Amino acid sequence: MELARAVYAHTEEFPKSETFGLRMQLRRSAVNVASHIAEAHGRLNDSEMRKGLGGARAAINELQTQVELAASLGFFTGPSSEALLDLGTRVAKLINALLGVLEPEAAVAGARQLANPPRA
Repeated sequence: MELARAVYAHTEEFPKSETFGLRMQLRRSAVNVASHIAEAHGRLNDSEMRKGLGGARAAINELQTQVELAASLGFFTGPSSEALLDLGTRVAKLINALLGVLEPEAAVAGARQLANPPRA
C-alpha cells in the first residue's frame, strides 16, 4: 500500500489535462498491485496464490512503464519518478521472493502423482 500512497502523492501535481489520462492510469495500476497482493493472500492454495502474485507482478510492470512515460513527458517534478521506480522495484523483488517460496504448479502436480500412484 506504500506504493499506492506514493503514486497518489507524486501524481497530485500532474496537469489538469491528465486527470483522466495518465494520472488515473498510474493510480489504477498502483491500486491493482496492492489489490492483487491482497487477493493472493486470501487464496487457499499455492497455485491460486501464484496467480494473484503474478497479477501483482504484471501490474508493477505496467506501473513502471507508465512512470517512465510520465517522466519522459515531464509530468514529475524533482526525483519523483526515480523514487517511484525504486519503490516499485523493491515491491517487485518482494513479490518475486514470495513466488520463489511457493511450490511451482508442476511440483505440486508431480507430488500428487507420487502420492496417488496408479493401481495395477
